[in-house]
Amino acid sequence: QVQLVESGGGLVQAGGSLRLSCATSERTFRSYDMGWFRQAPGKEREFVAAIRNSGRITYYADSVMGRFTISRDNAKNTVYLQMNSLKPEDTGVYYCATSQGYSDLKRGPAYDYWGQGTQVSVSS
Repeated sequence: QVQLVESGGGLVQAGGSLRLSCATSERTFRSYDMGWFRQAPGKEREFVAAIRNSGRITYYADSVMGRFTISRDNAKNTVYLQMNSLKPEDTGVYYCATSQGYSDLKRGPAYDYWGQGTQVSVSS
């Protein structure tokens, strides 16, 4: 079973920044595409960002484009989500997940394993 551990969530003022990390001990990390999703209370989990295994191709939800940056360090088996200019509507539990194959990385079913989530709360 692949284990993913997110960190870096917390409370932040609107306009502030947070950097989320997702680490795994999975030996084949380099072969995985990685994604970040978030879920607010009473809402479905939604796509935030994804990155291909090489790190050269990224995808973003329209709502975070230009504010969030996904990156990865394959030597450290870690994926990051840099979140700038945070808004209250960014509040939610953020999850990282792994994917293999040719599925659309903007949909949850593309992912095989999920982390436990980390809370991000943005106040106005």
